[in-house]
Amino acid sequence: MTASLIGADAAHEFILANTLLQPPPHVPEIQLHLADEALPLWQKTEDELTESGLPLPFWAFAWAGGQALARYVLDTAGLVTGKRVTVFAAGAGLEAIAAAKRGASHVIATEIDPFARAALAINMAANGVSFKISDTDLLQGDVPDTDILLLGDVFFEQPMADQVADMAARFVAKGGLALVGDPGRSYLPKSRLEMLAEYQVTTTRALEDSLVKATRVWRFVG
Repeated sequence: MTASLIGADAAHEFILANTLLQPPPHVPEIQLHLADEALPLWQKTEDELTESGLPLPFWAFAWAGGQALARYVLDTAGLVTGKRVTVFAAGAGLEAIAAAKRGASHVIATEIDPFARAALAINMAANGVSFKISDTDLLQGDVPDTDILLLGDVFFEQPMADQVADMAARFVAKGGLALVGDPGRSYLPKSRLEMLAEYQVTTTRALEDSLVKATRVWRFVG
């Protein structure tokens, strides 16, 4: 696959050829097109797509933080019902689908990766829900004009973690509710968070350091 072939159709074809429709372990109500084996797809993406400047396939996995956050959205009555919700770095769409299923009035799933946007469209259709897919880079502009901001597993590395924290702080300062799902990443700003829930989330040793990750949902307080 070359740069000239990478478009919406090519992304759609690549996703369907290299993933299986399956439920994430902690959120069985939702079906996502996910990699059945992590390392082969990672290698395949590097071999076929990296020279075209595309990111690695974070969209092909149900990360622990996203699973916990989606579980919290599904289980917390009235949390998103009738609310406008933005999902930052939405990946496969787990949190966006959960918000749509629980009655959010409007859901925006943002992703700068074109393959992730293709995965979002595929998974949205597979779950019979509807939300807006946006390529807006929230780290480079104004904070979303919505009620709730969902941040699943986004504190992997600096300086991105600092940028995300700054965005969340600005969102909260405008009166929004920012929720974080995280299994203890290195750059999680714990001093700026209030814990709401904890889950034991099944993962894979190909991606994590254990088969089960204690994963928490937090409210960003500023």
